[in-house]
Amino acid sequence: MAILTGIAFALTACAPDMPKADTVVIVNARLIDGSGGPSRTANVRVVGERIADVGNFEPLSGETVVDATGLVLAPGFIDAHSHHEDGLLEMPGALAAVSQGITTIIAGQDGGQKYPLAEFLADLEESPVAINVASFSGHGTLRSLVMGEDFQRQATPEELAEMARLLHIEMKAGALGLSTGLEYDPGSFSTTEELIELAKVAAFHGGRYISHIRSEDQYFWEAIDEVVTIGREAQIPVHVSHIKLAMTRWWGQADRLIAELDEARDMGVDISADIYPYRAWNSGFSWLTTLFPDRDLDRRDGAEYILNDMLSPEGILLPSFLPEPLFDGLTIAEISGIRETDPETTLMELLKADVAMGSQSPMLGFAMDEPDIELLMAWSHTVIGSDGELAGPHPRGFGAFTRYLGHYVRDRNVVSLEESIRKTTSLSAHQLGIVERGLIESGYFADLVLFDPDTVTDRATTEDPHMPSEGIEKVWVNGLLVFENGQTTGSRPGKPIRRNSR
Repeated sequence: MAILTGIAFALTACAPDMPKADTVVIVNARLIDGSGGPSRTANVRVVGERIADVGNFEPLSGETVVDATGLVLAPGFIDAHSHHEDGLLEMPGALAAVSQGITTIIAGQDGGQKYPLAEFLADLEESPVAINVASFSGHGTLRSLVMGEDFQRQATPEELAEMARLLHIEMKAGALGLSTGLEYDPGSFSTTEELIELAKVAAFHGGRYISHIRSEDQYFWEAIDEVVTIGREAQIPVHVSHIKLAMTRWWGQADRLIAELDEARDMGVDISADIYPYRAWNSGFSWLTTLFPDRDLDRRDGAEYILNDMLSPEGILLPSFLPEPLFDGLTIAEISGIRETDPETTLMELLKADVAMGSQSPMLGFAMDEPDIELLMAWSHTVIGSDGELAGPHPRGFGAFTRYLGHYVRDRNVVSLEESIRKTTSLSAHQLGIVERGLIESGYFADLVLFDPDTVTDRATTEDPHMPSEGIEKVWVNGLLVFENGQTTGSRPGKPIRRNSR
């Protein structure tokens, strides 16, 4: 039987006009392969879950042919900072992601993760979804497991050793590295020394350190110094999550920031960043309480700082406000007009009401300046992350990558189309330690997106954040079509990606 099988294989290999099984050939594409090189017209053959051939060849009889005339074929986008894993098993089609061309998400961000990671990845294997998922291990999750509610202090040596033990387990389960969320509890109470010691564990396993740094506003420059220090002392690649100058005082200083990052790289620290293409960030409304002195919501100077130095009454939008739904979709300025109270009083009273109801209301903070966004986006070591969710209140969950391609690349010419694809594919894969994805090259997994560069754009807005994008024609994950004709196909070929796994 083995001899007959071998003969059959040999006959198949020698017959030039016989198609390979489960083969799709995409023809006449404007190929942008993810390397940063110039686009070219080429055909791509996909056999099973892999790319088999790239070049100028004729499809064989019986192969499924997709005509890509007038369209760009690129590697599927890698979302370097994603929260699309939340609810993914309940929404396995991942419309928010695939409709903007995302084929792989990087979860476990801002110090939080699905724990234990081995169980989460096993669930994805047992109940597959439409996209690939990789994850970091979250420092905040580990700190909570070890310290419980008693986290508002420095960890003891014994507690730090236990966190390190848990991190070893998560790294062995396939975590890409260690993520921190140092503006959030419980990570906000950690010392730099604690982070260095844990980063050394991630480095031991060949992982990376990715951080929502300790301050994105008032103490921003000190926070940048800290992440550079961690990279230098732990001898680990470090990555700044959703890099931004999120304070009016720092607007116009993107050149200074890039110079500091380049200096760190010149000194041997492998530092990089991701960015999302919006002026507004999204967080829980009650996060603003951390900016009040001693978190005292009766401190008017805290409200004055938020509304004068960091944001503005017009720059704080509440998509939904649980204590008073009448205020859904309004800004602090608009709510102040309704309540007939000044913005500072309005902010303090709304925060008190939200805290009393469990701090569940979201907010959007319009804190970034467009020229800074464009300079940071163009930095050669910046990649793209949505920071988005499957059903979140921020339009980035559905529109980050298409807004980047439409507004910033096509309309604003921040980078070339070829460079923009490199930033969303191979550069992300390199920075995050993902293998055999991010390029259109023989042997790589067939994660592909076909789009119209002239029409691709986002449609999601703050008023309707769940509107799918335009211009994304087809998306393949591991060789199977997951999105076409504006909707998901029902295929679930996504894989859990473990560090160094293939």
